[in-house]
Amino acid sequence: MVETTNIHLVCTLDTYITIKDSLQNYYEAMRLEIDPYDRSYILYNIGLIHTSNGEHTKPLEYYFRALERNPFLPQAFNNMDGDSEIAEAWSDQAAEYWKQAIALTPGNYIEAHNWLKITRRFE
Repeated sequence: MVETTNIHLVCTLDTYITIKDSLQNYYEAMRLEIDPYDRSYILYNIGLIHTSNGEHTKPLEYYFRALERNPFLPQAFNNMDGDSEIAEAWSDQAAEYWKQAIALTPGNYIEAHNWLKITRRFE
C-alpha cells in the first residue's frame, strides 16, 4: 500500500512539474514573440494547459486573449464553456469558422467535420 501511494505521489509531482515547466516555457515564448497571430496560438496553448489541469475559469481568459489576436481560431471557441446559452453561442461561432476552414481545405479537418455533423451544424 505504501509503495503504491509513493508511486502515485511521484506521478502527481511529475505531472505538476511538467505542467509548471510547460507554462513557464509558454510564458517565455509570449515574452519573446511579437507577432500577434503567433501569440494567439501561444495563448491558446496556455489555455489548454489550464483546461487539462481541471481549471474552468482561467482557460477562458487565455482563449479570449487568443481570439483578440486571431478571431479565426475556431478551436478556441470550441473549448470555451460556461452557462449553456453562452456555450451554445460560442459553439455556433466556432461552427461558422470550422465551416470556412473546411471549405478552404476540404479533408484537413476530419474531427471538426464530424463535430459539425454530430451537433447538426453541417449542411
